[in-house]
Amino acid sequence: MSHYHLYAIGNALVDTEYEVSDALLQTMGVSKRHMTLIDTAQRAELLGHVQGLHARRTGGGSAGNTVVALAQLGGKAFYSCRVADDELGAFYSQDLQANGVATNLTHTAAQEGQTGSCMVLVTPDAERSMCTFLGATSQLDASALHPQDIAKSKIYYMEGYLAASPTGLEAGVKGRQIAIEHQVQTALTLSDVSMINFCRQGLEAMIGNGLDYLFANEEEAQTWCGTTDLDTIIGQLSQLASTVCLTRGPKGCIVVQGEQRIEVPAVPTKAVDTNGAGDMFAGAFLYGITHGQSPAQAAALANRAAAAVVSQHGNRLTAAQLKSIATQA
Repeated sequence: MSHYHLYAIGNALVDTEYEVSDALLQTMGVSKRHMTLIDTAQRAELLGHVQGLHARRTGGGSAGNTVVALAQLGGKAFYSCRVADDELGAFYSQDLQANGVATNLTHTAAQEGQTGSCMVLVTPDAERSMCTFLGATSQLDASALHPQDIAKSKIYYMEGYLAASPTGLEAGVKGRQIAIEHQVQTALTLSDVSMINFCRQGLEAMIGNGLDYLFANEEEAQTWCGTTDLDTIIGQLSQLASTVCLTRGPKGCIVVQGEQRIEVPAVPTKAVDTNGAGDMFAGAFLYGITHGQSPAQAAALANRAAAAVVSQHGNRLTAAQLKSIATQA
């Protein structure tokens, strides 16, 4: 009997979201649509540009968003991460607990320093550009793992952003080994084009000799495969995982299992903010898969949840919103 439907490891980041113009984004020197790692000095400079703008603060981090979505839908989730002993760290830990996510943070004392944070800059075309200050999460290591809980989970999930941190990557790979030893399925999201361009070896280490589930959006898939030809992309990605979820925004998604290709249409919506769309898709999909749904049913639920999150500002939905979506799906 599995104790958790999903055990995940990733960066603990508190998101602060701002609505900005393309001109301001350009002035700030931020790479549009992608994630850029920043240090303390860069963070201070960027905050100067958005001073006075309305800010929304939420718990974030790619895998963090995914486990929260799964838990809000009614699944049981565990999240391994690292925060500092500061106000943001307390906020992040309480946010996980409020959403019913078990975490190593309740078992270990936070260290001195600054909790990781992410400036999310949303332009009028709904695209999100992220500037991430890793802070304490850059020190995430294998001590955050709970091997006994990995062993009691259905799926072990890694975010690709871990590839940017030597200790985080090591922890993610160690957790993967524990999962495989206990016949726990493995999953990875490629996370961002920047990870593929600069940290590909780390992603390859997390993929190892193959995964059960791989999540990628169209741009990430094209960058990984070095082509825009869909058939070539599907052929290459299907070598990496038993099930591949290729998300394509308004074109819906494609679920690939060996020779089988399932195209699931998107739910029409007006996109306001794409922050968290991929994380939400993964959380809803993995909830469906761990609760007896077929890949097509799980993808339909995931498309519906992703459409809802992009139609509003912010990276998450409420439990009530997700429960309603699950009922409709």
